[in-house]
Amino acid sequence: MEIPIHTKLFSLTILIFFFSYPLSKACHPIDKQALLHFKQTIIYDPSHLLQSWTPSSDCCTSWNGVVCDSSGRVVNLSRPGLVSDDGFIEDTYMSGSLSPFLANLSSLQLLDLSNLKDLNGSVPPEFGLLSKLQYLFLDSNKLTGTIPVSFKYLFNLKKLYLSNNFISGSVSLSVFQSWKFLSELGLSGNLLSGSIPSSIGNMVMLTKLDLHGNSFSGSIPTSTGNLKNLKYLDLSENLITGRIPGSVGKLSALVLVYLNQNKLTGSIPASISGLKSMQFCRLSENKLTGHLPQSIGKLPNIQRLILENNKLTGKLPATIGHLTTLTDLFFSNNCFTGKIPSSFGHLINLQSLDLSRNQISGEVPPQLVKLQRLQYLDLSFNPLKLVHIPSWFRKLKLFRLILAKTGIKGPLPSWLGSTSISVLDLSGNELTGKLPHWIGNMTSLSFLNLSNNGFHSSIPVEFKNLSLLMDVDLQSNKFRGGLDFIFSKKINYPLGQYNSIDVSNNMFSGPIEDAIGERPAMRTITWLSLSRNKLGASIPKSIGKLSELQVLKMVRNGVKGKIPEELGNAKKLSVILLSGNKLSGGIPEKVMNLKELKEFDVSENRLSGRIPKHKANIPASSFKNNDGLCAAPLLPCKKL
Repeated sequence: MEIPIHTKLFSLTILIFFFSYPLSKACHPIDKQALLHFKQTIIYDPSHLLQSWTPSSDCCTSWNGVVCDSSGRVVNLSRPGLVSDDGFIEDTYMSGSLSPFLANLSSLQLLDLSNLKDLNGSVPPEFGLLSKLQYLFLDSNKLTGTIPVSFKYLFNLKKLYLSNNFISGSVSLSVFQSWKFLSELGLSGNLLSGSIPSSIGNMVMLTKLDLHGNSFSGSIPTSTGNLKNLKYLDLSENLITGRIPGSVGKLSALVLVYLNQNKLTGSIPASISGLKSMQFCRLSENKLTGHLPQSIGKLPNIQRLILENNKLTGKLPATIGHLTTLTDLFFSNNCFTGKIPSSFGHLINLQSLDLSRNQISGEVPPQLVKLQRLQYLDLSFNPLKLVHIPSWFRKLKLFRLILAKTGIKGPLPSWLGSTSISVLDLSGNELTGKLPHWIGNMTSLSFLNLSNNGFHSSIPVEFKNLSLLMDVDLQSNKFRGGLDFIFSKKINYPLGQYNSIDVSNNMFSGPIEDAIGERPAMRTITWLSLSRNKLGASIPKSIGKLSELQVLKMVRNGVKGKIPEELGNAKKLSVILLSGNKLSGGIPEKVMNLKELKEFDVSENRLSGRIPKHKANIPASSFKNNDGLCAAPLLPCKKL
């Protein structure tokens, strides 16, 4: 389990506190009583974190997690047992609530009860009396209630983390107004709502602000521009509306800004060029519109720029080519038009380029051949009219190549066989001809999607060499012959076992071998779609041995015989579609009562007998055109 960075840092801080104070007097009785009261509110302590806290011992010298000053007053209360004897950070657990008596620790400077998992109840408003408190960490628990208004009296607070709890309500304007010395504020992963107070601009010492994963609404306060020391800003996964204020451009120290998954509108302000230190920018999943400002090319340190899933329009600015520090550029699912600027060839550090799902057209600039660090290229769903995959692509060291629906025609280029591509998606094009024998040379392939093309060959035996392949989609072509070379391919254990196979809407013929469920490559498959092929014969019983299978589609395959009862052994099946076949006999009760079953369709077969009682909500249409079936949801069976 990952330990929050601040927790790691404060295990060192604990030691600093310890060695900063000379040997103390005996623990002050008020402090000792307060700590013992806190121990009483802990109802479950399986790791014995508070075992050393006994009334007969001195809290300053004998209690884990407690540090006192020379006068015997507690200055530091941290998660007991955080650091083990051998120096490793230990995971901890504690169930109970926060005692308001902890507010009697009047000299307390650090309170760290984070990541105890099960501290519940509200944060006591009495904590506002801890006037000397500088560091408060209560994150990663199950605390409820609101942020107490009394926190406005914590004038000396430097770092506050309440993240990953169930704290709700709005944040008081006066609370943010008081924290003049706060450098880090973490409230993420809660149920907070309402607007972000405009008084946030008063926290001029702030270097880190993390409010993500709440329900904050309203706009981003213009006063945010006052936070000149801010390096980390995360307001993602909220309900924030309105424009990105131009004042954000004043945050010249900002290294990371995440505003994704909100409801932001309007254009990206030209003042973005003021973010000279910014390395990571994520504005995706909003409703941003307008053109990208030319000034976006004045971000000298930017590494990741993620603007996908907005409504941005216009041409891609050629100035983006100035961003030579860029490693990742994600602009997919917008409304960009025009050509890819040739200046993108200057992005020599680029590793990921995703321009998919836009309206980009014209030639892919050959200058992109300079991108020798590029591993991920996605230009899919653009009207590029490529006709052919540019031959200079072979000079790139691509790991993922996605060119779905880009107008490619003709056969697969043979140079693909000498690449190390792992993910290849050429679906939705006009590729024709045979699946070549050299496909077996693409031994790095883990994902292959050639669906919705015009291939018309059988599967070559060399397909069996794709020992890392885990997902294959060949649907909607004119493939013919048997499927055994797909099912029986080699694996490179533990890799190369299938997640999904979709070969529907082809001209494959059967029968499917009986041992399909015993093939090593099939052991972990979750999705198997064979529909609309001429498979004939019966449904192999061994499919029931596919313990991870969730979706089975065998629609209009010409299969006959009975539905094997053994399908009920595949406990994770949630979708079983067997309509339009020649199946006969009854429906096995074991299959109808699969716990995960959500969708079941055996319509247009020759089934008969009583439909077994079942918990899944299956409509009558899923059983239609089987003259011999009766019982709910069809008509009742006739009594003899």
